[in-house]
Amino acid sequence: MMERKKTDCPALPPGWKKEEVIRKSGLSAGKSDVYYYSPTGKKFRSKPQLARYLGNAVDLACFDFRTGKMMPGKLQKNKQRLRHETLSLAKGGKPDLNTALPIRQTASIFKQPVTKVTSHPGNKVKTDLQRAVEQPRQLFWEKRLKGLRSSDVTEQVLRTMELPKGLQGVGPDPSDDTLLSAIASALHMSSAPITGQTSVAAEKNPAIWLNMSQPLCKTFTVTDEQIREQEMKVLQARRSLEEALMADSVARAAENTGELH
Repeated sequence: MMERKKTDCPALPPGWKKEEVIRKSGLSAGKSDVYYYSPTGKKFRSKPQLARYLGNAVDLACFDFRTGKMMPGKLQKNKQRLRHETLSLAKGGKPDLNTALPIRQTASIFKQPVTKVTSHPGNKVKTDLQRAVEQPRQLFWEKRLKGLRSSDVTEQVLRTMELPKGLQGVGPDPSDDTLLSAIASALHMSSAPITGQTSVAAEKNPAIWLNMSQPLCKTFTVTDEQIREQEMKVLQARRSLEEALMADSVARAAENTGELH
């Protein structure tokens, strides 16, 4: 269930509406999403979409998308942050390209290494380096992505991938969307072979026997025929891309020639 609140937005031209949708159930209960509607009823889900539509009619540099208000102080902070990042990159710094998976943000409940310092010369300090480096990982984090869909610039929802029938999910939500998130993340984050959950016990009680280094699916094998089929799909996609690029290049050349005449 969701609660919807639609109000006028004085920061935008007359007729614009701001809608706040508050989630009432699920893991994201209490969180809200903000949308804006033009006088003609067109819906906008993000500030970049709003800026492209309004163009130079309204300066949205200090517009806060969540509150619907102009906040000059926020603009100043953004300028300072951009200035700092520019200086950092100029000095050889690296941009923040963190692609880590979602993890629990609360304080760790696991035992941490303790260094004991006293004046007794016979005491020894023991630390567990493995414990100090390893971070706790959240079980079934894929559920946090449930219900999210990717869309293109025209706000059309992209079609999801069709997984092979041999892939079967395990866990509390064995849907194709959850399985796709788990496999894609495992391929992106891990350099080890992806085999799925090899333990039969993980299917009966995944909360205890789940192998966190493998995606939420039963063990599977990839045949030579499946590899050849995928190679043909990649080859066809490359040919289609090449044809599209060639057509675009020809169209651009014809357009430039027409401008010269």
